[in-house]
Amino acid sequence: MRTTQSVGAAPATATVRLHGRLDQPVELTVEQLRALPAHRAEVSFDCLSSGLQHHTFEGPRLWDVLRAAKPRVDLTGRKRRLRHLIALTGADGHCVVLSWAEIDPEFGGQQILLATSIDGTPLDEAGPQLVVPADASGARYISGITAVWLGAVGD
Repeated sequence: MRTTQSVGAAPATATVRLHGRLDQPVELTVEQLRALPAHRAEVSFDCLSSGLQHHTFEGPRLWDVLRAAKPRVDLTGRKRRLRHLIALTGADGHCVVLSWAEIDPEFGGQQILLATSIDGTPLDEAGPQLVVPADASGARYISGITAVWLGAVGD
């Protein structure tokens, strides 16, 4: 996460870098993510350190974020899409890998979010949070996402 702040300056703004098999790799702020169509997820999940959690997240779908960066994925061939992977890394180094099929509407079509707010609180300074509404465990709910990489098996 790149942040800058000096005395009297505005609060630091977190960024997330989209890279890998993208025609338009980009670094985005939470404010820029907020410009994409927003979705809401009211979720409950088990957190290993804090127990059962209930939160409302808002932000763009990971599918929409990656589509805006022009993924180099052959969307005309279903089986060819299945070799693609998405790795997301948080500010603490925590990393999660998703398959393209989890977010692709023709397969799992999960409404996985890059949340820009939690319970109405903006995440501009902390960075976006990965939200996987179908998960009972909070292990894939990465906070402070700094990087999203799209790759493929065999590259």
